[in-house]
Amino acid sequence: QVQLVESGGGLVQAGGSLRLSCAASGRTSLLNVMGWYRQVPGNQRELVATITKGGSTNYADPVKGRFTIARDNAKNTVFLQMNSLKPEDTAVYYCNADTYFRDTYWGQGTQVTVSS
Repeated sequence: QVQLVESGGGLVQAGGSLRLSCAASGRTSLLNVMGWYRQVPGNQRELVATITKGGSTNYADPVKGRFTIARDNAKNTVFLQMNSLKPEDTAVYYCNADTYFRDTYWGQGTQVTVSS
């Protein structure tokens, strides 16, 4: 089992920045890809960014050039630096972790609200 705890959400004005963190605990040696997803009520959860244990990254088109995902393998933590935030970035952001056995784990979610 892997537990994920997110932090860093909040309210920010358009153009501002926020940094999300997600700390993993439990069987962290099994972790492979970690990432962030977001969900707006009534919509499906969508990919924001992922990062492999080796550091390869993948971003959704709407956040490319504004968001940066990073990972500290020694601390089993993944970060999402969000710059130039827009009102359409408002959502609940979820941390995700996949293991080498293709198990998937989710954090509890953290609210990000961008005011115009």
